[in-house]
Amino acid sequence: MSARPKNGTDWSRSVGYSLYRLAQAVPTVLVIVALNFMLLQLAPGDAADVLAGEAGSATPEFMAQLRQKFGLDQSVVMQLLLYMKNIVCFDLGFSFRHNMPVAQLILGRLGPTLLLMLTVFTLSVATGAALGSLAARNLNRWQDNMISMLTVLTYATPVFWAGLMLIVVFSIKLGWFPTSGMTQVAAFHEGAAKLRDIAHHLVLPAVTLTMFYLALYTRLMRASVLEQFSMDYVVTARAKGLTERQIARRHVLRNALLPVVTMAGVQAGALLGGAVVVETVFAWPGLGLLAYESLFARDLNLLLGIFFISTCLVVLVNLLVDLGYSLLDPRIELR
Repeated sequence: MSARPKNGTDWSRSVGYSLYRLAQAVPTVLVIVALNFMLLQLAPGDAADVLAGEAGSATPEFMAQLRQKFGLDQSVVMQLLLYMKNIVCFDLGFSFRHNMPVAQLILGRLGPTLLLMLTVFTLSVATGAALGSLAARNLNRWQDNMISMLTVLTYATPVFWAGLMLIVVFSIKLGWFPTSGMTQVAAFHEGAAKLRDIAHHLVLPAVTLTMFYLALYTRLMRASVLEQFSMDYVVTARAKGLTERQIARRHVLRNALLPVVTMAGVQAGALLGGAVVVETVFAWPGLGLLAYESLFARDLNLLLGIFFISTCLVVLVNLLVDLGYSLLDPRIELR
């Protein structure tokens, strides 16, 4: 990143930078895919063992047929090379557990996960930035103390425990929200009624995951705002007669958001990890719950496919964060 030149169009620059970053990310994604494959090979058992265990017993001949069917009779290196070849051809393989292509399974579960991630991402960043700014503007006052206590409490609370407590209080005791799922079973809502139903089911999972990341962004925004208010340009703005509200709105908040946006990009991968816990607690039909089920079923093709899509999502989020930098600070050029 460097000072932006005055010639050239922003659109062409952004498109060129995006294509460059995507091309640069290809070898990174392939290395991650290879590492995931090798790590899963360290786990005991395979798909044939799971199927044989469910059947109660199996002859050595039947086990050999299963391993040949799933390609498990070949060496690990050959399995890895074949899998990498399929990934390059955008073939994620076949799920023996669900008896359908992995890509079809993932596409069916990708929407709920993206909905949960985008909701949590928006709520945590926006609310954290607002609370952090409020705390910094009221340094060492009761507002700052209350926000600090809130952030410590939410950060120290385990995500799964917070989800269970929200279910007990708001679902079982008060009956305000459903305990699990994404839609009401056998309701067959359509149009606006379906959207309201999904939003109703989304509240508790989104709040549970937001509570943890809210603390991170609040503390970071508070420190960033305090740092910006100590800069020389703030002293100059005060000398020009600008009020504190004008200084905060026009100058400080935009600059203070830069580290928050950076942290948001870094936390994209952790957000996917947290979604596994939340989707399992609330039976949210996303990739996290699917990964949890495929892990116990030893459905490695499905699990590797989920890891691959998750890696691509993290790369995409970090690209969007870099593009957002140029919007927050016009002096920054993406190159």
